[in-house]
Amino acid sequence: MLVPLAGAVALAVLLGVAAFVIFNRDHDCSGGKLPLRVVATPDIQPALNKIAGNYNKALHSIDSKCVEVTVAKEAAARTANALAAGKATADFWVADSSLLMESIRATGNGDALPQVEGSIATSPVVLAAAKSAAAKLSGALQPSWVSMISAANVANVDGPGRKVRVLALDPQKNSAGLAALLAAAGTARAAKQDQALVGALKELSGQLASDSTALLASLTVKSGSRVPVGVTSEQAIYAHNVKKPESPVVALYPKEGTLSLDYPVTILTKDPGTLKAAADFKQALTGESAKKILRDAGFRGTDGKAGDALTEDKGFTAETPAALDPPDGATVARMVQTWTRLNLGTRLLTLLDVSGTMALQVPGTNMTRMQAINRIATEGLGLFPAGSEMGLWSFSTHLDGQGKDYKELVSVGPLSETIDGATRKEQLVRTFAQLQAKSTGDTGLNDTIKAAYTELTKSFQEDKVNTLLILTDGAGNDDPDGGVKNAELLEFLKKTYNPKRPLTILLIAFGPDAKKGKAQMEAVAKATGGEAYIAENILQVREFFLQGMERRLCMPNCDG
Repeated sequence: MLVPLAGAVALAVLLGVAAFVIFNRDHDCSGGKLPLRVVATPDIQPALNKIAGNYNKALHSIDSKCVEVTVAKEAAARTANALAAGKATADFWVADSSLLMESIRATGNGDALPQVEGSIATSPVVLAAAKSAAAKLSGALQPSWVSMISAANVANVDGPGRKVRVLALDPQKNSAGLAALLAAAGTARAAKQDQALVGALKELSGQLASDSTALLASLTVKSGSRVPVGVTSEQAIYAHNVKKPESPVVALYPKEGTLSLDYPVTILTKDPGTLKAAADFKQALTGESAKKILRDAGFRGTDGKAGDALTEDKGFTAETPAALDPPDGATVARMVQTWTRLNLGTRLLTLLDVSGTMALQVPGTNMTRMQAINRIATEGLGLFPAGSEMGLWSFSTHLDGQGKDYKELVSVGPLSETIDGATRKEQLVRTFAQLQAKSTGDTGLNDTIKAAYTELTKSFQEDKVNTLLILTDGAGNDDPDGGVKNAELLEFLKKTYNPKRPLTILLIAFGPDAKKGKAQMEAVAKATGGEAYIAENILQVREFFLQGMERRLCMPNCDG
């Protein structure tokens, strides 16, 4: 009886030794640890940290060293900037979007960046609203990019923006914000709504949230009569609902389709051993265990399929959302430049015609030309953020004493600056409302342009778009006393204009006599790289405000 027992014990010992040898051959840590420093965006870092914990416990060995993965969180834009500056310290980077990588490649140091090596998850960019308010949107906003643009368009004063307030993420700091900008811009241009897009972007630039957490929290706070709607990633909504189940948010999927965050992997290390570790961990991220952890955290697979976290009863659509064609690198770079230029600081002096004809009635309305243009000009103030610098002069012959055809009403300065107990913006609104036409006044346009252009040239600011905006119902100069002649004004502008310090004239003329002076007014504007607009009716001036805003994107070479 002892002999078979002794044999069984011996066999067990031998099997144990064999298992130990086999295990340690695959998990040999005799050489110590091989650290792999991973940096990931804050949304996916918790899930990656959990995956890394399981990976470390499994003792993955590279050249007799066990890989030890640590996962730090850092905003993708910050990591990107460090990369572009050659100061990245991580070995392995999981960003939230390839779109961000494309935008970095457009920078001066972009060519030196390593290539992306595949994606590990996706999350579509969607519209979002508080669950309690979603039902109110049915009559005001259908889930689509075109509807969002219409609601955000500051120039569409009678549109859905009366009932809906759109919030956005800064596309220069947030990949979901950049994806939303690209999706909205692409669909707007396909629908021939370029001007509406400009109006929407100007409005959204003043409604930016710092991150998805702040944006989603603001959707559930009641403020005013308008329903807030945001744009963020589907996974961000899931994470919000997990943390704040008492104030849930639902995802609204744009009918045109959308772009998705794709969480690309980029291997940054150049060390041979660490490269092997990075390749091994990258392989682990494609395993079923890792995929389940990501799906449970609200992410979709690379194929767009959702897990149990994204169900209809939780405010989501499990079906894979329709996808828009992803933009190429050149398109991404142009859109980033567009956003940057559109949101450059503004320095604008408005010259407002107060000659006698401004007291005439606008056909089909109960307003005079002065009342109508003042109302539209006040609306136009909404295109500019508080940091913009603006001022107002009125003009008509002998307006400020004999021979002086212009008068400063509000000096040029920040809209938020206080003047006599009120902000400059409030002063402008008040001044526009009180302005009256000078019944005996002619236009006196040329003297006014020369004086204003001289003043703005002296006070030119490099970090802003410097513009002289002229609003007139006349056919040009109309100065019985002479003053600056047409040819003299053109010669002055051509001599004074400096393309390296562009001060551009935008001239908007309206009224039945405006077309008579079209050639001269166009020559005046073109001499400074600007544009002259002739309105068929005074209400068309709203449209021209946006066209003038579009020119910010190409100045000073819009016609080159």
